[in-house]
Amino acid sequence: MSNEQRTIILASSSPRRHELLSKAGYEFDIVVADVDESRFSCEGISCSEYAERLAFAKAADVAGKFPNALVIGADTIVDFDGEIIGKPEDDAHAGEIVRKLFSKPHKVITGVAIVRVSDNTEVVESDTTVVYPKKMSDEQIAEHIAGGSWRGKAGAYAIQETGDEFVEKIEGSLTNVMGFPMELVEKMLAKFV
Repeated sequence: MSNEQRTIILASSSPRRHELLSKAGYEFDIVVADVDESRFSCEGISCSEYAERLAFAKAADVAGKFPNALVIGADTIVDFDGEIIGKPEDDAHAGEIVRKLFSKPHKVITGVAIVRVSDNTEVVESDTTVVYPKKMSDEQIAEHIAGGSWRGKAGAYAIQETGDEFVEKIEGSLTNVMGFPMELVEKMLAKFV
């Protein structure tokens, strides 16, 4: 395998994904995918399939520009009783999402795709973690929204920043709730690196 084929590219602007992949000892480049997520419909498919489709679209977009590189794409969504909860648009939307999600358990799903065009590599999987939230008061919700840590986060919260305060327990991967299920990512990458 040539050095060019050993190149790993993370198709994500997420600082958390960069950090998790770095801490696991991988060397990689970052190229942000140019994918309009609003063009993807979730009608008639499962929440995990939706996350996988978005992850694949991101990986494929970047892989098309770097055909010999192994490109990793990821997308994290929150499944609330089958309803897909993405990133909030503004403060009011974030408040609405947090009130809903912190009323009962919900699932965090991350789709992960690995694509390399030169040898037709296409691997797509997803991981699901169940989050059991603590009940939050209106005052806590207002403080959380004012703090702004929800910006750009599916489900309007970041467990790594607010976990102890908001989460009773989780079933599954903590790194999945952070947006990048490292157990799954490492298992998928093991076939190639």
